[in-house]
Amino acid sequence: MAQSPTPPAVAMRGIDKRFGAVHANRDVALTVRAGSVHGIVGENGAGKSTLMSILYGFYQADRGTIELEGRAVRITGSREAIALGIGMVHQHFMLVDTLSALDNVMLGAEPQWLLTPARAVVRARLDALMRETGLAVDLDALVQDLPVGERQRLEILKALYRGARILVLDEPTAVLTPQETEQLFATLRALRAQGTTILLITHKLKEIMALADHVTVMRQGQVVLDAPIGDVTLDGLAEAMVGRRVHLGRAEGERAAPGAVLLEARGLTWRDALGVTRLADVSLALREREIVGIAGVSGNGQSELLDALAGLLVPLSGTLRIGEREFTPAGPGGWLDPATARQLRIAHVPEDRHRRGLVLPFAAWESAALGYQKQPRYDRRGWLQGDVMRADCRTMMERYDVRPRATALPSSKFSGGNQQKLVLAREAFGRPDEPRVLLVGQPTRGVDIGAIEFIHGRLRAMRDAGGAVLVVSSELDEILALADRVLVMNAGRVAGELPIDECNEHTLGRLMGGGALH
Repeated sequence: MAQSPTPPAVAMRGIDKRFGAVHANRDVALTVRAGSVHGIVGENGAGKSTLMSILYGFYQADRGTIELEGRAVRITGSREAIALGIGMVHQHFMLVDTLSALDNVMLGAEPQWLLTPARAVVRARLDALMRETGLAVDLDALVQDLPVGERQRLEILKALYRGARILVLDEPTAVLTPQETEQLFATLRALRAQGTTILLITHKLKEIMALADHVTVMRQGQVVLDAPIGDVTLDGLAEAMVGRRVHLGRAEGERAAPGAVLLEARGLTWRDALGVTRLADVSLALREREIVGIAGVSGNGQSELLDALAGLLVPLSGTLRIGEREFTPAGPGGWLDPATARQLRIAHVPEDRHRRGLVLPFAAWESAALGYQKQPRYDRRGWLQGDVMRADCRTMMERYDVRPRATALPSSKFSGGNQQKLVLAREAFGRPDEPRVLLVGQPTRGVDIGAIEFIHGRLRAMRDAGGAVLVVSSELDEILALADRVLVMNAGRVAGELPIDECNEHTLGRLMGGGALH
């Protein structure tokens, strides 16, 4: 007698969801085979995260049904989803920084009221899980002291501790180094082999091709492609996501030679509060009509260098020259500050758009004026010109394709890619004092492929208009696509500097790992 087929781990049918005028999900069907890695891709705002939030109980669908392992369910909250065996690891981790890793796992799932014996029970279970999965975490460390990769492992452990058989990962590699990404993928393959079903939301199509068994592509709230991974190509996925061919390589054609030096730093040195040297005698120059890329494994001084050049960090020693102005830590005017940087036409797109680029509860038009609100255009004798700010925000949204075009919408309600475009629009917007130097950290982190193409185009346009652009990125593909000249940082030092025609992944990777250039 033939065995009946194993029911899918997840079957969502006819899922429809609106948020006011926004039709986030349109009659979506999704079937996920048990014990597989299922990729879900699409542009920012395509409806991927909304669909997974419905599965996890954050939202309830206006219409449609959900089946788990062949049984119809109604999921009205995340607690119910967890009880049904669904775990979700969000792009922005849901951890309490001031608690230990162990207490974060136990929070809300304490096996008993007495904390000391409860911790012993939880520790024993986590030790077993770490042995089974290879997910190594220092359980006694405070979350704020854990590196990003370890925090993500902790989030996965937290879901598995609560009994997750279906694991949803939202942009899991957005903040990981290449090495951490490889470790994560090894873990996910091991979990798949043990029977865990994994739904992977990502913008990184190479990762889908490398890891997924099946892929679903969403566009404008609808499923436009659903196929086994063996039936699709990288270019086909990109075209399905965006609805047109996408080019992410180096732009073709002749380019004008770099011009005068607009910013020059020499001998920048800085140590953190623990006395660890994060910048060690770093020097660089930024010229007109040039994009300089800074490559390196995260944590090797790139962030500190960006902060020093933007006036957010005062080095122990070194000099910074911008035009005719020179700054030193002990000089009469001290080091550069952010307000002076703006006066000198230096703009900064920070690496962390949530902590440093936006005030999330602010309306989009307020975030679009942050840092510029004291300029005469917006400040008339102490009165902020809200109408001018809103008009400028509307123009920014048009020029930088920020969706939706809703200036009053809270910044937190935009997708990650549209938040990033809003920050970039604010910094590169054509005000009368348009920046000459643009410092950009992780320009496309967590951003979809169509937005990546757009952002790269804007950065090249600023360069071609005579500006200097510094790009710090952990993505080697991005550095190779954008930069005209590349500096590689390792252990706080410049390990090498190369023109782009001498760069490839092997050469840059060797320098990033501390190897010699030749």
